[in-house]
Amino acid sequence: MKIALGCDHGGYELKNELIKHLQGRGIETEDLGCYSTESVDYPVYGKAVAEAVVSGKADLGIVCCGTGIGISIAANKVKGIRCALPYNEFTAQMCKQHNNANMISFGGRTISADLAIKLTDIWLDTEYEGGRHQRRVDMLNA
Repeated sequence: MKIALGCDHGGYELKNELIKHLQGRGIETEDLGCYSTESVDYPVYGKAVAEAVVSGKADLGIVCCGTGIGISIAANKVKGIRCALPYNEFTAQMCKQHNNANMISFGGRTISADLAIKLTDIWLDTEYEGGRHQRRVDMLNA
């Protein structure tokens, strides 16, 4: 499995913590930037990660900005992306189990690295349920 990650300056430190954790789990990562805390525009990085996922260059994506909101909106502009913003264990599970979220987003200023790591693990370890949910996922993709 390969996960693409991207961030703006507000999510830079959190992105780096997530990369370390994922690599510790033996997961291949691709860091699509940014590479410092210098101010940048989050739509660039949300789009880059989303395009890596829909093109198949990455299996999944994780993006971070100050709140996780703006960069998730940017990612969701790319057809085929279902980027969720989980904030607790239940939402991390359900975004995968019911919505088959292929990306998640976090806020570097709104969530601790420990919680983001925990939610990432739940998302990764949860299976998409399919079945009655597939019709809705198809509607999202249409």
